[in-house]
Amino acid sequence: QVQLVESGGGLVQAGGSLRLSCAASGSIFSINLMGWYRQAPGKQRELVATITDGGTSNYADSVKGRFTIVRINAKNTVYLQMNSLKPEDTGVYYCYANLHSGTYYPEAYWGQGTQVTVSS
Repeated sequence: QVQLVESGGGLVQAGGSLRLSCAASGSIFSINLMGWYRQAPGKQRELVATITDGGTSNYADSVKGRFTIVRINAKNTVYLQMNSLKPEDTGVYYCYANLHSGTYYPEAYWGQGTQVTVSS
């Protein structure tokens, strides 16, 4: 059984910062990709940032220059440092991992989500 546990969400004023954390645990052989998605009320879930096991990162255009994703492979952990937050960053942030857990093909796992609210 694999679990992704997130922490670090909350309420912050526009221009402020938050750091999200996500730790993967359980029967994990290897993790190919980790990242963050978010879902605002009434909108579809969208990619925020991802990072490969080799450290290659990818960001949504809307967060480039403001958010930084960092991964600690030895701890199966990924962080999202969010700076210069805007009200439009408000939403539920979900941790994502594409990993091998005893299966031939990698599978996708999601965290339970953590709320980020940015007030204007």
